[in-house]
Amino acid sequence: MNIHEYQAKQVLAGFGVPVPKGKPAFTVEEAVKAAEELGGPVWVVKAQIHAGGRGKGGGVKVVKSIADVKKEAQNILGMTLVTHQTGPDGRLVRRLYIEDGSAIDRELYLSALVDRETSRIAFIVSTEGGIDIEEVAHATPEKIKTFQVDPAAGYSPFIGNEIAVALGLKGDTAKQMGKLVKSLYDAFVAKDMSMLEINPLVVTKDGNIICLDAKLNFDPNALYRHKDIVALRDLDEEDPAEVEASKFDLSYIKLDGEIGCMVNGAGLAMATMDIIKLFGSEPANFLDVGGGATKEKVTEAFKIIVSDPNVKGILVNIFGGIMKCDIIAEGIIAAAKEVSLSVPLVVRLEGTNVEKGKEILAKSGLAITSADNLADAAQKIVKAVKG
Repeated sequence: MNIHEYQAKQVLAGFGVPVPKGKPAFTVEEAVKAAEELGGPVWVVKAQIHAGGRGKGGGVKVVKSIADVKKEAQNILGMTLVTHQTGPDGRLVRRLYIEDGSAIDRELYLSALVDRETSRIAFIVSTEGGIDIEEVAHATPEKIKTFQVDPAAGYSPFIGNEIAVALGLKGDTAKQMGKLVKSLYDAFVAKDMSMLEINPLVVTKDGNIICLDAKLNFDPNALYRHKDIVALRDLDEEDPAEVEASKFDLSYIKLDGEIGCMVNGAGLAMATMDIIKLFGSEPANFLDVGGGATKEKVTEAFKIIVSDPNVKGILVNIFGGIMKCDIIAEGIIAAAKEVSLSVPLVVRLEGTNVEKGKEILAKSGLAITSADNLADAAQKIVKAVKG
């Protein structure tokens, strides 16, 4: 789950992380009022969307008068902001963040994430802040340093000191960095984050460290522990189909292909997507209905798949364990009738009550093609879609 920059800064500030003063605004009038309350003399007007590259896209403006705050707020609020992360369709800007300007001396990069290879929280830092870290990794990989925290030993001030040295910081600024890293680590663990990125992390002309931008992602499996974070969710920034899927506890991600997929189990879903590509087509989605899906969940999953106008065929791939194949078959039939299915449908069932499930599908009177195995299913749906 993602949140906006201003929300991320509010979360981090609660752990003592230094951030510039700022106020969110949903209207031009609120933006002007926020600027007046902050006092200036320099303000930054920032578009708030769940995507990076806002500055390059024209969504971040530095101004030196209230009149210019109003002007830029009018320009940015309601614009469709296109960045390298939004895709060509861009994102509609519905929120602004009005922030105090900072006297920047140096721009650094710092992030934290869960390193799955080592099962540790890793801090990634670079002296090259303010630009895409991917560019740095490609052009000058030696300027990126990684520091890991052993969960058995816990956080040690030594890590903060090492990061300060790697970033070329000295004296009081180095001490501030050590304190900052500890605060970020505490926030990361306490809020079950999956990723934290500060870019740029700046050193001001008076030697202070400030998080000028902040991006936080949270582990969706841990959100039940953090109602305060869930309350920050902005549904306008999410795909409508993905929002609808979350209401029924379905794991759905929209893709750009033409074959809709409904599968139980994340690993099986990824294998299904791979084999569709192997036989010459592209998946239109990732959709995991879970191990204990009901007939109602299957019906809702079908509705979400067919709501995508790019879908030209559907492949259902179910391995019945807890999930009995006859129940799934009944759900498929009910869903196909309810949505008046008009695209080819191939179903591969395996597992508990599989013969009963296949019999139910065969007697349904619907144009449902059964498959004996995954390769057979993929070939059949690709052939049906490609004609």
